[in-house]
Amino acid sequence: MRVSGVDEDALIAALGADAAPEHVVTELARAKASDVLPVLARDGISDAVVVGCDSMLLIDGSLQGKPGTVDVARARWSAMAGRSATLLTGHSVLRIAEGAVVGDAHDHSATVVHFASPPDADLEAYLATGEPLQVAGAFTLDSLGGWFVDRIEGDPSSVIGIGLPLVRRLLAEVGVGVAELWASSGRVG
Repeated sequence: MRVSGVDEDALIAALGADAAPEHVVTELARAKASDVLPVLARDGISDAVVVGCDSMLLIDGSLQGKPGTVDVARARWSAMAGRSATLLTGHSVLRIAEGAVVGDAHDHSATVVHFASPPDADLEAYLATGEPLQVAGAFTLDSLGGWFVDRIEGDPSSVIGIGLPLVRRLLAEVGVGVAELWASSGRVG
């Protein structure tokens, strides 16, 4: 796993205010995947599959990323409590062979999240954990924030971080099967 150094705010600004939300998350994922290529080359990795991901919550026509502060997270929860919003997840898959990109596929998925209305004391306790500060939409599904999600419509894995059905399709587009990916990681075979 490699963390990209993409300046998300700068990229979003460069895409412009009229960029479709789906395009924004997909371009962020593409930029993150591409950003790690020099690191892989420096580390002597010339054959790999790179998966870049990014998620943002679309509510009231506005994309919400990581809140960063308790005050911003609190305001976001005020806007989404008792409502539904769409988590958009962009993925980019790059296939690298002999140091060159030989396959590139990218797309996004959308999952509707129905939020509960947590009591103030519970929300404040959640905010105090720090968990919602560094995740898209100020919530998680697979940890403490899951207590405040009533239900979802769509792929739960995309809410957790990597949309498995979408990545499986993108891997196939670049000629990599899931079992082949497992075998290269030493999990199968």
